[in-house]
Amino acid sequence: MHSWPNSQTLDPLWDHFLRLETAKKLKFWEENMARKDKNVDPAQVSRRSFISKGAVFGGVAATGALAAPTVLAQAPLVVKMQTSWPASDIWMDFARQYVERVEAMSGGRLKIDLLPAGAVVGAFQVMDAVHDGVLDAAHTVPVYWYGKSKAASFFGTGPVFGGSATTMLSWFYAGGGQDLYRELTQDILGLNVYGFMGFPMPAQPFGWFKGEVNTAADLQGFKYRTVGLAADLLQSMGMSVAQLPGGEIVPAMERGVIDAFEFNNPSSDLRFGSPDVAKNYYLSSYHQASESFEFLFNKDFFDDLAPDLQAILKHSVEAASTSNTALAMENYSSDLQRIQNEFGVTVHRTSKEILAAQLTAWDGLITELEKDEYMKRVMDSQRAWVERVTYYELMNAPDYALAYEHYFPGKLKV
Repeated sequence: MHSWPNSQTLDPLWDHFLRLETAKKLKFWEENMARKDKNVDPAQVSRRSFISKGAVFGGVAATGALAAPTVLAQAPLVVKMQTSWPASDIWMDFARQYVERVEAMSGGRLKIDLLPAGAVVGAFQVMDAVHDGVLDAAHTVPVYWYGKSKAASFFGTGPVFGGSATTMLSWFYAGGGQDLYRELTQDILGLNVYGFMGFPMPAQPFGWFKGEVNTAADLQGFKYRTVGLAADLLQSMGMSVAQLPGGEIVPAMERGVIDAFEFNNPSSDLRFGSPDVAKNYYLSSYHQASESFEFLFNKDFFDDLAPDLQAILKHSVEAASTSNTALAMENYSSDLQRIQNEFGVTVHRTSKEILAAQLTAWDGLITELEKDEYMKRVMDSQRAWVERVTYYELMNAPDYALAYEHYFPGKLKV
């Protein structure tokens, strides 16, 4: 039978352990928890750092202190993160994938307290909450702070020059978009935030209508829900537009506040109960064709982190972008089938006439937007990127529809 070590053996072991662990924690404290201001002594630590890092120091008796490892273990840093989505929406599932990756990569040093829209602030107020430090982080889209600047829409729901969401996410990271985003958020608007983009979304459906709409003239007078520059676009096409967060759309339709709407994708639409209020669903549109998620962080909070934790929060956006894409393809496609087969909804492709009218409307809107020097620079950057990159994409891509028709004849005739 194994016997416990006697006290003469145990005491030196604990003494060695405690000295080693204390030295390691002091080193971590000095390197990662002090203010980064070079004029501040590294031994001085802000109250925010002390609390957020969850540091634990203190004397522990060496003899008989079998709970010492638990006492000495560093508590995880809790990141308060709110989304702009209802708790039941698939976009909360996408946010959870990000949380899972951050917590796994950090080895438990980071824990994200993920909250749905309304838990702390409204869906459209997360930017202000992150700026103020009420939230440490948010999972949202730039168009939701469009009220601060119309230029927010250029980072997800701007003019469609021909590039897909993948094209435009590439522009953000490799074509100058990230610098322009920083200029807008920090220099122009003075926001105390960092933002990263992830998950290139499939182009958004034109949306839900009670009857068919086949021509631009058919759109006149509709009370329609959308957000951002898409609101300006469709208003110029004769619609009356209300900008509402996702969770308010179907109730607004039921009350007659709106009589047509879009959100983003078949899975969200199904979970919102859209088939209960309309039976014509139009896929394909230029109103919001290249959006991505926005991962916001309070700048002070982020700057206060150890470099490896900063890297985990930043690069987990890229990891979640891949997992989000896989989850979206599986759910969006299966939920579209359910919308058709179980709920009796007729699925259409938006007519070429309406698509052409959208592009003409974009032309008029672009002319007005270009009067602003900053917005002109953003659009010039995007146009140059799309002209070069999308030329390659389109020239290189085979006709996937031709191959699909070859193996699944007749399926595309909806």
